[in-house]
Amino acid sequence: MLINARTLATTSLLLTLAAPLAQAGELRAFDATYRANYNNMEANASMSLKSSTPNRWTYSMSVQNALARLSRSAEVDASGERLRPLSNREDINMLVKRRSKQGRYDWSSRQARWSGDVKADRQGPIALQNGDVDGMTLNLVIVQDALANRPMRYRLIENGKATSLSFNVSGRENLTIAGKATPTIRVVSNNGDTTRTLWIAEGIPVPVRIQQREDDGDTIDLSLQAIR
Repeated sequence: MLINARTLATTSLLLTLAAPLAQAGELRAFDATYRANYNNMEANASMSLKSSTPNRWTYSMSVQNALARLSRSAEVDASGERLRPLSNREDINMLVKRRSKQGRYDWSSRQARWSGDVKADRQGPIALQNGDVDGMTLNLVIVQDALANRPMRYRLIENGKATSLSFNVSGRENLTIAGKATPTIRVVSNNGDTTRTLWIAEGIPVPVRIQQREDDGDTIDLSLQAIR
């Protein structure tokens, strides 16, 4: 069972949408496990959120099978009204190669830059605006916005570029979680050739299911297994 670089990158973006229900002052630590499926190839995934100081949090995730491992982590500032990214890191370890990159979000100069295994035209700087998020910080706001029935529009600053994402509620349905039927809100984003769907349940701080479909037929499906 092989997970290639494209699989890992796509799974990484999907996992950045697996977000705890939180806002500044309301974050809580957790550990969660997922089952990942990419075109019928399986892998294990995990996520955690831990506090380093009252207003500083570390959010981490990993995806792994026998041949490859992807790790992402981010430092998030929760001191203001809106969560802000401070830094992030991504490491991909495969049988034939390794790749690592880091992002820095300097709010004093209002610039984001990237280093490591990144192309020159993706190193930045990108000018930061109020409300900007990276992929990991997005995790910490989208579930909250969905449950509060607020607009889910974001400016994602990642990989040396700015991308606009907009999610909409597309319906409600029951999903089986640990053998129990659970009501969920389904939210969808269509961005270019990619459709992302999240199922969010009241009282569960992470999406219970995340799915991404590409126009070329590629599909990734993540299902929550356990959280504590």
